[in-house]
Amino acid sequence: MKKLEIIIKPERLEELKEIFNTCDVQGMMLTNIMGYGNQKGYKKSYRGTAYTVNFLPKLKVETVTDAETAGIIIKLITDRLTTEEIGGGKIFVYDVEDVVRIRTGVHGKDAI
Repeated sequence: MKKLEIIIKPERLEELKEIFNTCDVQGMMLTNIMGYGNQKGYKKSYRGTAYTVNFLPKLKVETVTDAETAGIIIKLITDRLTTEEIGGGKIFVYDVEDVVRIRTGVHGKDAI
């Protein structure tokens, strides 16, 4: 099993949900985050004073799925959500040793 941690711009969420629905993903967790990468933010001016906005709004979307589906999701994201702009996002992939559904005690893929 794989855990995907996907960092995207907030306006790309609906497209990502469509990809998840296509792949029959059972669930996801969503966190509003602030951050920056290579772009290091941007400069703004307010009443003649320039300042730098370092942290930009992003979404962190997490899901756990089998390795085959994870590969399909990654391919679809890189095909459909690709942009020429810097700050488009990242996908982090982690191995998941086990999953346990607390209510029933079921382990593994059936617990997802």
